[in-house]
Amino acid sequence: MALAANAARSTTEKPAVQVRTPLVLDGGITAEIISFRNLSDTGEHVALVFPGRKLKTPLVRLHSECLTGDVFGSAHCDCGDQLREARERLSSEGGILIYLRQEGRGIGLYNKLRAYEVQHARGLDTFAANRHLGFADDQRNFMVAAEMLTALGIESVRLLTNNPDKAASLARNGISVEMIVPTKRYEKDANRRYLETKRNRGHLL
Repeated sequence: MALAANAARSTTEKPAVQVRTPLVLDGGITAEIISFRNLSDTGEHVALVFPGRKLKTPLVRLHSECLTGDVFGSAHCDCGDQLREARERLSSEGGILIYLRQEGRGIGLYNKLRAYEVQHARGLDTFAANRHLGFADDQRNFMVAAEMLTALGIESVRLLTNNPDKAASLARNGISVEMIVPTKRYEKDANRRYLETKRNRGHLL
């Protein structure tokens, strides 16, 4: 039986870069895409390092995978818009995109679709729908992002986010957040309640 590409970390080995290879993006920008070994979970997380000025404190975006928003352009969330904004900013000034395989705030794609169904059928917000299905409001763990940054030799960041939980988690795991750089607010008819729910949960909107 083939082993998982990123097996859970052993008790003796530290997280480290596994593969580092160029990736040519639309617009002619050549970034580096990086995989890791010995992370604390088995997700196939990657970092995308954009060229630019070699700053001591790089601009970093932690982005949790969202198939519906990132790929299909769903208007029910702002994930795809934030990812595109991050790519534009990082392409312009350099920095690092940490892409985390944490679909549906950590509950997985199929469960996220179940949560969508519950939201539509019962009128629940995104957090209440997760609880209805027996999950926590947010099951993500950003410790793995800190491990990836540490493996890249990064000790401090300017964090592109509206979510203060990401900054707090990085700080708890040894990464200094020198500045929070908010993303734009991408409000549409379909996601207005979603954004207000996040704002009420402490997001910087």
